Amino acid sequence: MSFRFKQFSVRNDAAALRVNTDAVLLGAACTVLPADGRVLDAGTGNGTVALMVAQRLAAVRRGFQIRGIDIDPASVREAAANFADSPWAPCLSADLCSLAEASGDETYDLIVSNPPYFEDSLRNPDARKAAARHAEELSYKTLTAFAADRLSPGGRLALILPAEQEAALLQEARFCGLVPQRVLRIRTTAAKPPKRIVAECGRIAGEGFREEELVMQEKGRYTEAYTDLVRDFYLWA
Repeated sequence: MSFRFKQFSVRNDAAALRVNTDAVLLGAACTVLPADGRVLDAGTGNGTVALMVAQRLAAVRRGFQIRGIDIDPASVREAAANFADSPWAPCLSADLCSLAEASGDETYDLIVSNPPYFEDSLRNPDARKAAARHAEELSYKTLTAFAADRLSPGGRLALILPAEQEAALLQEARFCGLVPQRVLRIRTTAAKPPKRIVAECGRIAGEGFREEELVMQEKGRYTEAYTDLVRDFYLWA
């Protein structure tokens, strides 16, 4: 089974987690700059976020490299196939390794991740899905520590997390020496509290700390703001 986007398709059968709204929100909402020549997608799954970032980078620059890593062999195989079938195949790679194993001197201009965050929830009997869903191999703490060591001077870390983890994430980022740059708070409807955040931190303050908000639905329909965000990706938008 494949999930079709406007400029690419994603095989959606073998990866531990399927195409989901969180991945699309991160891929569409994270800041992408023309200077982003080297990108890491940590916990790439089937490669959706990496492909979305590739599409956005291809519109603003020539030549870039995006590396997707994951600890699940089936996910890496599926991501590699999705990368190979995309218009940006030479710019994408998928590697079977953990964040701790992604060692070396390589630095990144952008690190993106839709990390596992159900730390205290009931264990899923499917071990692969449990590994993808629980913050044992990949957490915002390990990601911020990794980013503090491996970001380029102007580089950024962009994560999507439950909204209730905002304060803890920003505190951890500061502890690691990163500067919070942006938080996008995402509400399902205007009447509900934020459900997710897209948070970005970097080595420098940039233009200062930006606080933004996105409401996804109003009166049973997607809002204009959400539709505009995903317009270049979803077929219906």
